[in-house]
Amino acid sequence: MSDIENVIIIGSGPAGYTAGLYTARANLEPLVIEGFAWGGLLQQTTDVENYPGFPKGIMGPEMMQMFRDQAERFGARLITDQADRVELAREPGAVHKVWVGDTEHRARTVVLAMGAEHKKLGVTGEEELSGRGVSYCATCDAAFFRDAPTIIVGGGDSAMEEAIFLSKFASKVTVVHRRGEFRASKIMLERARAQSNIEFVTPYSVEEFVAGENGALGHASLVNTQTGVKLEVPASGTFIAVGHVPQSALVVGQIDVDENGYVITAGRSTRTNLPGVFAAGDLVDHTYRQAITAAGSGCQAALDAEWYLRDTPGVPTPEGMPVGDPAEAQWAPLAADVAE
Repeated sequence: MSDIENVIIIGSGPAGYTAGLYTARANLEPLVIEGFAWGGLLQQTTDVENYPGFPKGIMGPEMMQMFRDQAERFGARLITDQADRVELAREPGAVHKVWVGDTEHRARTVVLAMGAEHKKLGVTGEEELSGRGVSYCATCDAAFFRDAPTIIVGGGDSAMEEAIFLSKFASKVTVVHRRGEFRASKIMLERARAQSNIEFVTPYSVEEFVAGENGALGHASLVNTQTGVKLEVPASGTFIAVGHVPQSALVVGQIDVDENGYVITAGRSTRTNLPGVFAAGDLVDHTYRQAITAAGSGCQAALDAEWYLRDTPGVPTPEGMPVGDPAEAQWAPLAADVAE
């Protein structure tokens, strides 16, 4: 059984690397399949100023390199490649299988941490100006646009929340939505309308983002979706809030997901509906989506996996780990949540 891993972690970013760190420090020798684009969404972020412990801020890619180095220091083994296929067992104690190319890896537990991607508009200038005025998280980047004109693109509750938060910093926030009606709840819409520096432009969609003289975002070109009339809106920053896409395609059909594709976990745990399979980070979180919350859930997934290995009858206890008493298992109270 020596070729069976205690833990395989699929994905990186704050959740994956934190799970790797904790399971490595528990002497579980985790195998982390981190993907080619390791580091998650923070690899696409410039200054990170809201992560505790970095009072002067830190660049997103630098932070992810530190997460990665720390997990590796304690013994996490990294495969910089994609997990192409999984076969997740449905019985306690059975072995899960993960393929990277033609190579099969087997494990007693699996932590899913593939994250989510921002939905993009797919318009001219969006990719080129990403990180130079075009952003996908006002909570992360609003402070960089203090006293500057900004735009929020979207019409749901998330867009209203972003607009309200941004209004504390920006001189003006223009909410652009392609329809005349908003998907946002009445209360969120009322809160946004109550802010004196938030203006609504509908029914318009973004046609192009255009750089200014300094190479950063200068304005957005809009087009009326009904009349075709065009409009230019000056902006130093634009925040696109049209949703996220969880990267759950690898496991859809084998594990329970909600109507939007987010993996479902039991209660406050990271347990999925399959024994020995745990999920963390933005793959399960469609509410907070912050680096610190992802890291916290990665810690939870690592502990849940450790307790599963220790306490589950029929699962070989890793060498050096005390044998648990199933009657006193720390995960036992969650079993009813999984069943529901």
